[in-house]
Amino acid sequence: VTLAGKLAEFGLDYASLSARHPPLVYCSITGFGSTGPYSSRAGYDVIASAMGGLMAQTGPENGDPVKVGVAMTDLATGLYAHGAILAALRHRDDVTGRGQHVECSLYHTQVSCMIHAVTQFLNGGAKPRRMGTAHTSIVPYQSFSTSDGHVVVGAGNNRQFVDLCRRLDLQHLSEDERYSTNVLRVKHRDGLLATLSERFLQLSTAECLDKFEGATMPYGPIQDIEQVVNDPHTRHHGLIQEVDHPTAGRIRVQGPAVKFSAFEQTIEHAPPLLGQHSAAVLRDWLEMGDEDIRDLTSAGVVETLV
Repeated sequence: VTLAGKLAEFGLDYASLSARHPPLVYCSITGFGSTGPYSSRAGYDVIASAMGGLMAQTGPENGDPVKVGVAMTDLATGLYAHGAILAALRHRDDVTGRGQHVECSLYHTQVSCMIHAVTQFLNGGAKPRRMGTAHTSIVPYQSFSTSDGHVVVGAGNNRQFVDLCRRLDLQHLSEDERYSTNVLRVKHRDGLLATLSERFLQLSTAECLDKFEGATMPYGPIQDIEQVVNDPHTRHHGLIQEVDHPTAGRIRVQGPAVKFSAFEQTIEHAPPLLGQHSAAVLRDWLEMGDEDIRDLTSAGVVETLV
């Protein structure tokens, strides 16, 4: 993430570079975009998530706003940029023959990601509030404490609610007129959740998962990172892989989240060391000679590994 306009000071902005190479597709990521009242501000994930509405909706119902555990605004902006760059390449190759400036910002991304909250407010006047893990319009749809952990369950329709009650030996809830539809379950949220919470506390997480095996409703345990890494489903899909690192030896890294039908995608190289590929990029892509590369290295412009 860069400050808007900063690269122009070095002649590395889109206008300068595209003048020399018109097919260039140039992507910039800033905190708030290149124009507007906040364009000169530095961009950080937590600031964008605060100003873009995410933190106001995240946290316990009667507590303070909290940030998400990982930098989701940063990550989502990268995903938006990835798709936008591919679209710009297709537009260049199929339509104009020229590149363009693809502009992304953390703030734009965060506002865009608040899709259902913004839509509810714009069209219904409803201002979302913090509800912990609960859902504003579906009950139950949240986490519950067990005797030794937590599980998350969701009953998005009547069939799933009946299945949940049966598996928890609470059939009487599904026969109670107060809970016969989701609208009524939302209306009588407090009483229903109190009964469910009491029942979940009587069971361990493993007992809950055993009862829910094959269920129609979605469910799952809340897992820490160690449990995620060692989860058999994680291992089955190659989400953790091993590679050789030039200084650290054999290391484990995260595998790709997307699978392709035409080829197997694996991690072939460890994260590079600083300067590991500088010489190759300068030589193979910019066609610089060894003497020029040595001069840049000696001047401290680039760092290379010999």
